[in-house]
Amino acid sequence: MSGHLYIVTAPSGAGKTTLVRLLLQNDPAIGLSVSHTTRAPRTGEENGQAYHFTDVADFLARVDRGEFLEWAEVHGNYYGTSRTWIEQQLAAGRDVLLEIDWQGAQQVRKVFGDAIGVFILPPSMEELARRLAGRGTDSEDVIARRLAAARDEMRHVGEFDYVIINNDLQTALSDLLAVVRATRLKLPVQQERHASLFASLL
Repeated sequence: MSGHLYIVTAPSGAGKTTLVRLLLQNDPAIGLSVSHTTRAPRTGEENGQAYHFTDVADFLARVDRGEFLEWAEVHGNYYGTSRTWIEQQLAAGRDVLLEIDWQGAQQVRKVFGDAIGVFILPPSMEELARRLAGRGTDSEDVIARRLAAARDEMRHVGEFDYVIINNDLQTALSDLLAVVRATRLKLPVQQERHASLFASLL
C-alpha cells in the first residue's frame, strides 16, 4: 500500500514549523522530508535535520541532474526537495510530509496529483506582523518584505484541500491531526489496509 503525501504551506510567521514539529511528535508514522537549501544555518540548526545545507554550485548541479521533485528561489536562497527519497518512502507505505511554499506545492502536484494540501493562515495581518517582530531575528526591512510576500502567498490558498487558521496553537494542531486521520479513514485506504476484514464482513 502506498503512503500518503502531505503538503503543508504557510506564509512566514503563521506557525507552520511549530505545527509540523508537534504533528510529527504526535504521529511518528509520518516522515518529514528534509529539504536542501543554500541559506546559512540559523542558531541551533543541524545539517541533515533542519535542512541539508549546501552551496549554490552544488544545488544547481543537483537541479541539472534532476534530483529535485521541486525547487525554488525564495528570499534570495534556493530550496529543493529530494524526489528519490519521497518515492522510496511512499512506495514502502510510509506517509511523508513536505513543508514547502505554494510554488513548490504546484510543482509537487504535477508529479503527485493525489497529494493532500494544507494551508495554514494567521488570524490577521496584525498578528502575523507581531509574530515576525517577536522572533527578533529580522530587521524592519526584512519583516516588511516578508509581510508583502505573505499577502502574495495567501492568494494561493484556493489551491489547497484544507485550510487551518492558527489562532490557537492547540486547536490548530488538533485540526492538522484531524486531516491526517481523516485521510487514513477514507474507504479505499481502509479497504486496502484491512482487506481480509472487508472480505469477511461484506
